Amino acid sequence: MNNIDSIMDFTVFVRIVAEGSLSGAARSLSMSLAVISKRLARLEDRLGVRLIHRTTRRLSLTEEGLAFHERCVRILAEIEEAQEMVANRSRHATGLLRVTASAAFARRQLAPRLGRFHALYPDIRVQMIVTDTLLDLVKEGIDVAIRQAALADSSLMVRRLAPTCRVISAAPAYIAARGAPVVPADLVRHDCIIFGDPPVSEWTFMSATNDPVSVRIDGVLSTNDGEVAHAAALAGLGIVRKTFWDVSDDIAAGRLVPLLTDYPIPAFPVQAVYPTGRHLAPKLRVFLDFMVAEMKSVEHGPAGPALNTALDMAD
Repeated sequence: MNNIDSIMDFTVFVRIVAEGSLSGAARSLSMSLAVISKRLARLEDRLGVRLIHRTTRRLSLTEEGLAFHERCVRILAEIEEAQEMVANRSRHATGLLRVTASAAFARRQLAPRLGRFHALYPDIRVQMIVTDTLLDLVKEGIDVAIRQAALADSSLMVRRLAPTCRVISAAPAYIAARGAPVVPADLVRHDCIIFGDPPVSEWTFMSATNDPVSVRIDGVLSTNDGEVAHAAALAGLGIVRKTFWDVSDDIAAGRLVPLLTDYPIPAFPVQAVYPTGRHLAPKLRVFLDFMVAEMKSVEHGPAGPALNTALDMAD
């Protein structure tokens, strides 16, 4: 006899008392009279006592039945309360949300928005795991990752947040000293800042005919950290490839100058990826909806037909 079956026997017993007859309980529970009678008999056999005096006219509780009925009512009420509590919790966004993102995205896009997110969902606590390494979400117990890369794990669910494009740029001081590349092939004569985990030493562009053009790059700095690469570019160490929203403030202020803008760079959209599950936890659902709405306001790329093509490819 399992616990669920026992609870059903308790329910039948309480309903018999409430309805005043086995037939009334059968109608109320949409069971046959035979099943109701069998469950009551089985319950009494298991307890070793008679719970109900049965006559042709009426039912009455025995002393043991009266005490047992009081306890059953309390147990069933607590079960109902527990179910309602869990149901309410499942509808209410609460708990710890573990998010991973690159350092650049976490600092420029996530952190400035957390205040608004907290104001909307004060019962959600956020733990931010900042790394440029692609973590195993299931192994690390992470709820969601923000990524701009091809998904190696096809078992993950994906929610697209925004389009984006990547641009290459350099500091005015670097361009003054070394000149600006005119076509992608010119990059072989320049210092390019290589970064990634592992570092990416080949950049791909799209030609005017929409054909991919790949160029091997090299330079004086290679790093696994995008923020280091960004700072090095600002210092004039070389040409860097970053997402537009990552360098847009520097471009607007003249600290970096976009290069090869007639050759858009293929890019993946900003995506939220999370482990497959039958039910999406409310804390994750509201975070995804929030980020989709927030990312609509992000400037994803500079104006121009070629770079609009890059946005179309990421869209």
